[in-house]
Amino acid sequence: MNAVVLMFVGLAIILAGYFVYSRYLAKKVYRLSATHRTPAHEFKDGVDYIPTNKFVLWGHHFTSVAGAAPIVGPAVAIIWGWGPAFLWVTLGTVFFAGMHDLGALWASARNKGQSIGTLSGRYIGPRGRNLFLAIMFLLLVMVNAVFAVVISGLLVSQPSAVIPTWGAIVVALLIGQAIYKLRWNLAVVSIAGVVALYGLILLGDRFPIVLPETIMGLSASAFWIIVLFIYAGIASLMPVWMLLQPRDYINGLQLFIGLGLLYAAILLSAPTMVAPMINQNTPPDTPGIVPLLFVTIACGAISGFHGMVSSGTSSKQLDKETDARFVGYFGAVGEGLLALVTLLVVSAGFQTLADWEEVYHAFNEGGAGAFVAAGGTVLSNGLAIPESLSATVLATMAVLFAATTMDTSVRLQRYIISEIGELMGLKLKPLIATVLVLLFGLGLAFGADPSGEGGMIIWPLFGTTNQLLAALTLSIITVILVRKRRPFLPVLLPLMFVLVMSVSALVVQLGTFYGQGNWLLLGMGIVILIAAIWVIIEAAVTLNRVRNQPPEPEDEDVAVAAQAGADGR
Repeated sequence: MNAVVLMFVGLAIILAGYFVYSRYLAKKVYRLSATHRTPAHEFKDGVDYIPTNKFVLWGHHFTSVAGAAPIVGPAVAIIWGWGPAFLWVTLGTVFFAGMHDLGALWASARNKGQSIGTLSGRYIGPRGRNLFLAIMFLLLVMVNAVFAVVISGLLVSQPSAVIPTWGAIVVALLIGQAIYKLRWNLAVVSIAGVVALYGLILLGDRFPIVLPETIMGLSASAFWIIVLFIYAGIASLMPVWMLLQPRDYINGLQLFIGLGLLYAAILLSAPTMVAPMINQNTPPDTPGIVPLLFVTIACGAISGFHGMVSSGTSSKQLDKETDARFVGYFGAVGEGLLALVTLLVVSAGFQTLADWEEVYHAFNEGGAGAFVAAGGTVLSNGLAIPESLSATVLATMAVLFAATTMDTSVRLQRYIISEIGELMGLKLKPLIATVLVLLFGLGLAFGADPSGEGGMIIWPLFGTTNQLLAALTLSIITVILVRKRRPFLPVLLPLMFVLVMSVSALVVQLGTFYGQGNWLLLGMGIVILIAAIWVIIEAAVTLNRVRNQPPEPEDEDVAVAAQAGADGR
């Protein structure tokens, strides 16, 4: 099949989801209101609670949730063939991811910007909250470790990405000052930022930074992992407007330019899908497609991490509640478009099926490296961009998105550790909580592989935990909708599907970890499985109880009643 045909079919499905299905969710299910006072206005503090332009906030939200996962997941899952992966990415984006992200953002905005973990305490109970926090904590440890490993691997394999990767931080800091202190026009700042970023890419391609094999007794990969954690810790302590927001915004623009280049290259070169639609010749170590496909591709179909970002940072910056549809659902659409183009380039970016099979000779091969190599070929053939520069553009794109996710994840885990500390009677200062975050992340990154070069063994458990968290988030949204007597089947049905697939995948993985003697991941997996099942039981009991209770009044009704009481009526 020609890749152009699949590209247009995929684009049509995903965009129809935004223009049609998201309107239904916004009007009938979540009932977004432009008059509702958001937490950004109610608790405005200039640090975490900041009313933000919806396009800037979309950039922060989208790049925080995107990261490298919608690249790595599809680029690994293609080993089962492009057909199943294509269906999961497109239909998952429309009916799962967009609904989940929008729902988490709405639920948090309607509850004073509280995190999804805190909401679990309100709607499920203290025991459910504690278990929920445990799962969130373990997921964030894995996010930090996995993305640090992915980034370090790309910086080593594509040294031309080093200068643009670190230079982008300076660009983001300048953009933050230009927007919030100098009050420059957003369009002017955007153009200047993109030009500066691509100037850095050209510079990086001209002057690649190759590290020696060992630095202070560490491998190059291990050195980059440590540097990345130190940077992420510092970034997480800075006000969001100073670095996190502008970095995410400019990366969002850069991603859409990168997506535009890739889609244009596919359209002009019209490559053939050399990968099989359904792979009947998978390598011997490849696990069964069901249920592993649905956790290998997490981001790009549905991801629990998105709910943490929606309720952890984005809800605190939402200017108007109606902006949630653009920020939340369209953020998922952007990620779906990235996952779709990844599938296309790793299926059609090779000359022959034999070349493709040489890369995909074992499960968990491919990944970000395959995307950069195959995507570079597609860009070169379609737009006549030199392959070296093409690889630099794509490697930088993957690194920057992984880095923005890591930035947000470290900040979120600091919140989680502080919340856990409060439950234990400890008040942890931000710096202390951040140091603990870095220690846990580094411990897992090097605990999985002391060299820091094989941390991708964490990926399957990361994907499964991610999907389990998505199911748990959907369970809370379902409870909220039932209490408000809103339509809840658009949430409940995806919840049931994701839950079954995630628990099944985790059981399979536990057997694999046991057979490998990987006691670290086995122990983490057992804790996650017990906590997840417990939370679901608590949620099911709560759901059965609230169905027989009077409906929860809408926020607007409460406000009217309060005003009437104040007026003495």
